[in-house]
Amino acid sequence: MPRPTPENVTKTLSQFDLEATDDQAEKLAVYLDLLEKWNRKMNLVGPSRWEEVLETLVVDSIHLATFLRTLPLPHAPVSLDFGAGAGLPGIPLRMFWNAGEYWLVEVRQKRCGFMRTALGRLKLSGTRVFMGRAENSLKQVAKQGFGDQADLILSKAFMPWRKLLDFAGPMLGQNGILVILSNDPAPETLPENWGLLDSTAHSAMGKKHHFWALSQSK
Repeated sequence: MPRPTPENVTKTLSQFDLEATDDQAEKLAVYLDLLEKWNRKMNLVGPSRWEEVLETLVVDSIHLATFLRTLPLPHAPVSLDFGAGAGLPGIPLRMFWNAGEYWLVEVRQKRCGFMRTALGRLKLSGTRVFMGRAENSLKQVAKQGFGDQADLILSKAFMPWRKLLDFAGPMLGQNGILVILSNDPAPETLPENWGLLDSTAHSAMGKKHHFWALSQSK
């Protein structure tokens, strides 16, 4: 099987009408190659081939970067990515959207080891790994001098969305935004103190992937 190279990464993305700069394609190739190698030894992601990871998971990251640029976020937001796993969507996302400080929050040691190895190779600015429980992540953010509340929290299957609202709500700042990656469209009815800012969807390998951006009144 061919290894991921910037050229075949760019070619594959073009099939989805997506583009990457030379630097982005090179970084994606490095990340996908590393992920494929580590995935042979431990179950980091379901797809075993880099092409499948690119087509089903990395595509989400690129669409998510576009979506985040439409949201009313600060110029340099503090972001928490709950249940970051092997760094999807977060690590490819940071190749396309590199605003502020981004924390990949993951409790499992081996996955944190992979993400730290990947970030050591990729040199993505403002991107860090927090190994520990999500409820403790803001303490580490504060220790680094970035305040004690998040501007943006992202979640993909971290917990059921209704529980997530109660969990993440107190961690968000006054104008903080919660973005949920889901297989389902945003619900028509939300709890009283939450509202839908925006939502979008795209298709990846015949399946709809949805992003919801939620905010709360405090």
